[in-house]
Amino acid sequence: MTGDRQWSDDDIRRAAWRIRRRALDMVAREGFGYLGQALSAAELFASLYVGALTPDDELVVSPGHYAIAHYAAGVEVGRIDEAELATYGVDGSRLESIGTERTPGLSVTCGSLGQGLSVAAGLALGAKLQDASKFTYAVVSDGEMEEGQTWEAALFAAHHGLSKLIVLLDRNDSQVDGPTHTVTTLEPVTDKWAAFGWDVRAVDGHDVGQLRAAVRAAQETSAPSVIVAKTWTLSGLDHILPDEADGHFLKVSPDQIAQARKHLVEAEKEARKVEPAPWGDREEARA
Repeated sequence: MTGDRQWSDDDIRRAAWRIRRRALDMVAREGFGYLGQALSAAELFASLYVGALTPDDELVVSPGHYAIAHYAAGVEVGRIDEAELATYGVDGSRLESIGTERTPGLSVTCGSLGQGLSVAAGLALGAKLQDASKFTYAVVSDGEMEEGQTWEAALFAAHHGLSKLIVLLDRNDSQVDGPTHTVTTLEPVTDKWAAFGWDVRAVDGHDVGQLRAAVRAAQETSAPSVIVAKTWTLSGLDHILPDEADGHFLKVSPDQIAQARKHLVEAEKEARKVEPAPWGDREEARA
């Protein structure tokens, strides 16, 4: 885990590029998969797993299809054996394409969308009753905000003052039916969470500095916290993959894989910061 090492922002950025590269390698065998989730959440997972997570903390990844990002990030902190990544999606492997009860490195199984926050709230309440100092972190997708159970859990967490519960919300405007804004109006997201009694921070989900500062601030609050991280499902490979690509379930050709792999290796060396198109521009283009 993070141990006593002081990780710099560049360390975290390099880890994010490795997360993207490992995720690319995992989908390369079939040429399709949940690559977009790792592209959008690479900095989020790197900032959490490498920069904040300790061996004692509880970890919930609510959307099961984000397992690919969990596997790629878990290698960084010893929760996943890197050699096992080659078995991703293979029959009989623990590393299934969608998380299951056998998924290693997580506190609980969260395959059904919308249930993860409830489980995380229960873990956080248990820790509070035991007067434990550990945090409970939950990664949640924005499409899950369409689930009523998410808001029941949000009410519960605020009512019980679960200050050590920290949610990282990947606001990538993507779900299986298309962009979330075309399926259900979720905005104003931050106002909704605040109205439910949560401490809320909105950040650029590809800005490591903002993410790390938000996590540190969340660790000091007296209420449950949510970090709303605006991201993009093609982030880091937007110059290789077409704008109209389905970020929820990406298909990549052998040529695109070769180009992407080369780019990701070079990007890791340089620790380049992702500079995706402004969020508003992307929303207008997809509307």
